[in-house]
Amino acid sequence: MASYLMAFGFLGLLFSQSLGAQSNPSGNEPKIINIDGVVAVVNTGVVTRKEIDDRIASIQKQAPAGGKKLPEGDELRKQVLENLILEKIQIQEAEQTGLAVNEKELNKIIEDIATRNKLTFNEFRETVTKSGMSFQRYRELLREDVLKARLREREVDSQIKISDAEIDNFIVEQMQRRGSEPTASGSGPEEIAVTQIFIPVEEGAGPSAQADARKRAETLLKEARGDADFMQLGAQANKENSRIKFQDLGYRTQDRLPQIFVEAVRNLGPGQVAPSVVRSPAGFHVLKVMDRRAGGSGARAATSNTNPADLTPQNMIVTQTLARHILIRQRQGLQDADVERRLQGYRDQIRAKTADFESLAKKFSEDGSAPNGGLLGWMGPGELVPPFEIAMNRLQIGEVSDPVKTEFGWHLIQVLERRDAQLTVEKQREFARAAIRERKFEQAYQDWLRQLRDTATVKILNLDEQVR
Repeated sequence: MASYLMAFGFLGLLFSQSLGAQSNPSGNEPKIINIDGVVAVVNTGVVTRKEIDDRIASIQKQAPAGGKKLPEGDELRKQVLENLILEKIQIQEAEQTGLAVNEKELNKIIEDIATRNKLTFNEFRETVTKSGMSFQRYRELLREDVLKARLREREVDSQIKISDAEIDNFIVEQMQRRGSEPTASGSGPEEIAVTQIFIPVEEGAGPSAQADARKRAETLLKEARGDADFMQLGAQANKENSRIKFQDLGYRTQDRLPQIFVEAVRNLGPGQVAPSVVRSPAGFHVLKVMDRRAGGSGARAATSNTNPADLTPQNMIVTQTLARHILIRQRQGLQDADVERRLQGYRDQIRAKTADFESLAKKFSEDGSAPNGGLLGWMGPGELVPPFEIAMNRLQIGEVSDPVKTEFGWHLIQVLERRDAQLTVEKQREFARAAIRERKFEQAYQDWLRQLRDTATVKILNLDEQVR
């Protein structure tokens, strides 16, 4: 049930667990009364029968056909009630501690949502209204979601601390789990020293933001191909915009570079800059080859007495996937069911070998990767949005997915190849920190919810059975 409440809430910020065991400390099962009016009193607020009915209707409407079966009857109502109680408590806590979302902020958030869906503000308003919800009600729910998110960020996210020792231990554990074996020292594949200036593009950024990022990248590329010092150029760009990064990737063999980087620098000698900007799902890259050399010694094995201080780029390995996709973007008037049927048709053609993925992607995909047959390059953990990555990781090599929905639209995915790739020290630690934070967050979040629930005054009405 937790997954349904998280996936099918009104605005995507419902709770990941119902905490039903804490909902009634006395041990008596609450009865959900099927009458108009108040079902529960929560501190100074209430939960009404209509709120429960509306939430259940939304969950049932959005539950995928053939997916996990929803709880039935009173069990579903009890779990929905408990989640509504927790929501009320959080909103009250946020307001009492001075958190607020003013009208200007709310309008800006709605404009951003509309832009990501390629709609004007008025078009988005019409879309909401056509869904059966008043726009004012949508605004109220969105305001509450933002308040809950800000409260959670302040009370939970900011309290999670991760020490360097925890990161070191995590990396050692991962190496030991992979059971890395030492390789013989000696000459190996050519190693390329690459540096880059990276201009990131946020997930869901609109065409204007993407165009601005590309324009900045093109300007930097032009300067880099002139007389400008590449490192100073990157430092100056970072000074002007802290999100732009200069990165020295160090010496790497080709299998430890993203495939799109390998292609971009394939024919370059030391000191040469890639002739064009490289586009990846994360943003735009200006690349320069600093040096090329014959490969050196192999990777050390991770053993039980591995010293974190000795960690090198050769120590930690992750699985990277080479995949391609066909994307149909969300837009006004395009129904999910129609897009899904369309992509299922492409999938069936590919499986029947009456068409190939690459040609369909070039012809029909609405992503920037379309000219390359939908090829995304080598991607590691965390580099793609979760729904896409989860679906991709379930595929065998050569297999084509069913249609997959993300914030960008609907995708067909095909996995072409997988490989083990070694991470730089910097990437190792970023990966470890993110994994530890995710592990800690869920427990901290649930503990915080329980504390809120335990300190609240909640009265669930328990009227005579005959009024049901």
